Amino acid sequence: MASSTLPEIHTIFEPNTSTWQYIVADPATKDAAIIDSVLDYAIATATITTSSADNLLDVAKRNNYNIKYILETHAHADHLTASKYLQQTLLRAGNPKPQICIGKRIEQVQHTFATKYRIDEAEYIGVFDKLLDDGEHLPLGKLEIEVLHLPGHTPDHVGYVIGSNVFTGDSLFLPDVGSARCDFPGGDATALFNSMTKLLSLPPDYRMYSGHDYPPNQGDGRSEPRAFATVAEQREKNKHVHDGVTKDEFVQWRMQRDATLGEPRLLHQALQFNIRAGQLPVKSEHGHRFFHVPLKVPEDAWIWGIETQG
Repeated sequence: MASSTLPEIHTIFEPNTSTWQYIVADPATKDAAIIDSVLDYAIATATITTSSADNLLDVAKRNNYNIKYILETHAHADHLTASKYLQQTLLRAGNPKPQICIGKRIEQVQHTFATKYRIDEAEYIGVFDKLLDDGEHLPLGKLEIEVLHLPGHTPDHVGYVIGSNVFTGDSLFLPDVGSARCDFPGGDATALFNSMTKLLSLPPDYRMYSGHDYPPNQGDGRSEPRAFATVAEQREKNKHVHDGVTKDEFVQWRMQRDATLGEPRLLHQALQFNIRAGQLPVKSEHGHRFFHVPLKVPEDAWIWGIETQG
């Protein structure tokens, strides 16, 4: 898997959603990929802004990078992707069109949530430029990107291996954070354990770059976010899947833990946006764009409500 060319890796933390964004480049050709970008969203005002995405573009410009790919590890449930904004901004600036890529099982996730949120097929079919096969290789200058299917958190989840670096998305967090939840549609704790086992079977010096970090900030815990840990560190210290933890132990704990968790703050907005690859919802006849947000009501809501017909 490793290449003799070492990539340049920029780790860029977005604190509002605790998301790690990455720019990975071949230092010789300056070809680069952006991984898991963030579009800023203020839930109180339902306003989208682009400061985080513009910062990614500034980093790329300062380093004279040619953005070849905009990669997603999965359909995120906790932040909005900036993929379409980045692509269109680069195009308007006269750059070649970068491909927006994601694992091929995104089609399953798109169908699930398009049905839930009543999104027309025209708004999500074909919005990704390339759906990636398991084990597929993408050229990045003198580097190569290998696609790893890492289901569990979501069924479409993939990671990206570039040299001795793996961008794991939400399939493996820092050792003192552990693992991601598996209670979204298509999530599976057993599959996640298998995915983490696949990652931890890589050489001990490989770096696992996480999709998020949530520093414990208590006792002797660190307070600053960290982007990666080595396979060796994960195997020794990951609090959920260190060496010696069995599949049955992990699955039982993960399922019990997930049953106590509330919804991510941006769950509904993020899923509706991200299955569109960051493309804006179509305008209504009045010029507005909408997200559907489910309303939770008391069991006796029928007293003043009208039941759905048909």
